[in-house]
Amino acid sequence: MAIGERIRFFRNLKGMTQKYLGMQVGFPEKTADIRMAQYESGSRTPKADLTNSLAEVFGVSTSALTVPDIDSYNGLMHTLFTLEDLYGLKITELDGEVCLHLDKGMGTNYITMFEMFTAWKEQAEKLKNGEITKEEYDNWRYNYPKNIKV
Repeated sequence: MAIGERIRFFRNLKGMTQKYLGMQVGFPEKTADIRMAQYESGSRTPKADLTNSLAEVFGVSTSALTVPDIDSYNGLMHTLFTLEDLYGLKITELDGEVCLHLDKGMGTNYITMFEMFTAWKEQAEKLKNGEITKEEYDNWRYNYPKNIKV
């Protein structure tokens, strides 16, 4: 998702109006909704200080707002290709299903990614087993890596 879509996603997730969010990040009440609409529509891109303020209001890491532009299938594919190049993410088939996996030949990249994926898998299993709520799982994901040791 582009940053505007992420802002709208988190605003809706938190049940906020554009005006309320705009006022929380310091815009005057009279123009708060208009300013936020510009960012959510993509006609304006927030600068780093505004992105930091938005992340703080949402209670998430700035990385959760500034994910790569994957709002199209082509963008997603190129993101995956980059992950293959940089981190050794590979695509294979297992039991008739297409799967992504880590390449053990990537040395320290493999070890780091293995630890990160393992932490993610553990949280997903906790959610599946009812040990944590969807809200707790989302909080873990949207504040990653603040709350893990890697």
